[in-house]
Amino acid sequence: MGSRKIISFDWAIKNVLRDKANFGILEGFLEALLKQKINIESLAESESNRNHEFMKYNRVDLLAIDESGDHIIVEVQYSPEQRLFKRLLYGTSKDIIDNISTGEDYSNVKKVYSVSLVYFNVETPDAAPVDYVYHGKTEFFGFHSGKKANINTKFLEGYDKNSKEDVNVFPEYFIISLDIFDDNVKDALDEWSYSFKHHEVKDSFKASGIKEMSEKLSYVKMKPEEQRIYDNLNSSPSYNMLG
Repeated sequence: MGSRKIISFDWAIKNVLRDKANFGILEGFLEALLKQKINIESLAESESNRNHEFMKYNRVDLLAIDESGDHIIVEVQYSPEQRLFKRLLYGTSKDIIDNISTGEDYSNVKKVYSVSLVYFNVETPDAAPVDYVYHGKTEFFGFHSGKKANINTKFLEGYDKNSKEDVNVFPEYFIISLDIFDDNVKDALDEWSYSFKHHEVKDSFKASGIKEMSEKLSYVKMKPEEQRIYDNLNSSPSYNMLG
């Protein structure tokens, strides 16, 4: 079974995926994760990319805006940090605040998805992980009954385009812990995760957009100078601090 070596996803976010011609790669990955059709209209410059020194131990943020106006924050992080969840909360909150003016109608508040590709375990080290993909969102339950509340959708105006069974106006968080992925590929998201973890796309992979990634992020198609810079960065101690 063959495979093609690709550049790492953090490098791709910084150097390749900001080209509209390459949006199909990001769309394919997000569709496998969010289980819905994604059409990216534009990319906004995230604050962490400004004056960004591209080193592997830093995260790389990308803010995608789909055709429905939803915002999707994508980041890659190699080094664990104690304040990870507070930073994720800050990132989604800041995006909401930055995109609505004082006095503007609340119906203009955008849905925000936070997607983190991390190369470490977010669960306690003394317990077996329950999964390698984690999904968090805000839900309401009866204080006394413990049952999930059936929120009237009239209070969720503008957010029931995909599912009337599970509507949520609050930010949602997805953390993909590639470090603990066991390489057992069963579905499209596993194909993407395998490719991100090992920097290669197997010929047998069929997820939407993944062949496009194999072609456009191919290491062998980089110019010699680009390969030299990429290889030097990969071989530096700070870049490989987590192996």
